[in-house]
Amino acid sequence: MNDYAGQHEVISENMTSLITAELTRYVQELKQERKSHFHDGRKAQQHIETCWKQLEASKRRFERDCKEADRAQQYFEKMDADINVTKADVEKARQQAQLRHQMAEDSKAEYSSTLQKFNSEQHEHYYTHIPNIFQKIQEMEERRIVRIGESMKTFAEVDRQVIPIIGKCLDEITKAAESVDHKNDSQMVIEAFKSGFEPPGDVDFEDFTQPMKRTVSESSLSNSRGDGKSEPKFGSKSKGKLWPFIKKNKGAGPEDFSNLPPEQRRKKLQQKVDELNRDIQKEMDSRDALTKMKDVYIKNPQMGDAASVDHRLAELGQNIEKLRLEVQKFEGWLAEVEGRLPARSEQPRRQSGVYEAQNASGVNSCAQDRESSPDGSYTEEQSQETEMKVPATDFDDEFDDEEPLPTIGTCKALYTFEGQNEGTISVAEGEMLYVIEEDKGDGWTRIRRNEDEEGYVPTSYVEVYLDKNAKGAMTYI
Repeated sequence: MNDYAGQHEVISENMTSLITAELTRYVQELKQERKSHFHDGRKAQQHIETCWKQLEASKRRFERDCKEADRAQQYFEKMDADINVTKADVEKARQQAQLRHQMAEDSKAEYSSTLQKFNSEQHEHYYTHIPNIFQKIQEMEERRIVRIGESMKTFAEVDRQVIPIIGKCLDEITKAAESVDHKNDSQMVIEAFKSGFEPPGDVDFEDFTQPMKRTVSESSLSNSRGDGKSEPKFGSKSKGKLWPFIKKNKGAGPEDFSNLPPEQRRKKLQQKVDELNRDIQKEMDSRDALTKMKDVYIKNPQMGDAASVDHRLAELGQNIEKLRLEVQKFEGWLAEVEGRLPARSEQPRRQSGVYEAQNASGVNSCAQDRESSPDGSYTEEQSQETEMKVPATDFDDEFDDEEPLPTIGTCKALYTFEGQNEGTISVAEGEMLYVIEEDKGDGWTRIRRNEDEEGYVPTSYVEVYLDKNAKGAMTYI
């Protein structure tokens, strides 16, 4: 399945590099080219409009000069016919009329030249410039269409290259599905969750016709305390007789997990020892860091007071000593329960080959630690039952849902995380979720989205807001 998904990633990467990136750059080039063509079109349109305005101006000037020349001619004729006007005034009117006629002729010549120029420009505009611009735009669009076709062909080639590999992946998936051994798988689950109990012996016959004290079979599942209570009958609704299927006890068990079967108790104790050792290592790392800081303060007093870290160093030393005592205590219980268990062959590990191949990753280690120590409890321990402190009716049930962990705060996803490994959960950037277990030093925080969705995400991917009132909670600075 990972190889199958990897081929789709190859398709995505090739599409991004060979198609998406190239098309993005090409689109920008087309935008610039299209902008240039439209600019040329607006420029040509402005030029023809300017030529039209010049033509209109020369036409109005020619019309005005013709009217003035006509009025000057009429005035001259009127003056020439009037016998009371002097010869000088008549000569002056004649010269003015000639001047106006000359101006009209000049305007006529200019109007004719401008008209001829405009007609040439207009013909050039509509038959040369504008067609060329539209032709360039059309060629640009045709290149765009060709490029789209090439991109589609490239996509087909990218997809075709991985089809043989995808076919092999599908063949292997089919082969793996056909090779599933349900008997062996169920046997592995039995080995991982077996309780370590031996079946009880026969129940002794109690003869009530004899004046004798009734006894309780030592092989019974009931926890005899010598308090005179009679053993319930098998046909009654006793929880002690149906121990694998009863409602599990939701209360907190004893510190040494003595309420669990031997095999499950051993796993719980081992998990507790490992957890305490991790806490010791964290405290020792903090102490080493403070010791180095103190040495720096001693060598450079101006950077800080060396005595200010002494109190914290002493506190860390006390914490380490307490944790070591706890480790010794749990190791003693672990040795005790391991001594009682019968000799057994090495149990198969529950994690798959993926974990064995990738156990360097934090998420696999995190999921594996919790996978290998399930809370598969059934009933109280049968051996040494006189030392037990829990009644026989208080059993844990593998078939019932576990009590959900309480929330100790909230968190906000700073980045998107794809939880592809077992034990992790996918989150989207900006999503708000509940924190149910803070970072234990392995770089992972356990969160919950709802009752059915919870898992681990990298601590660096979320911003945690712990509840100050929650038990064991601390505030991030």
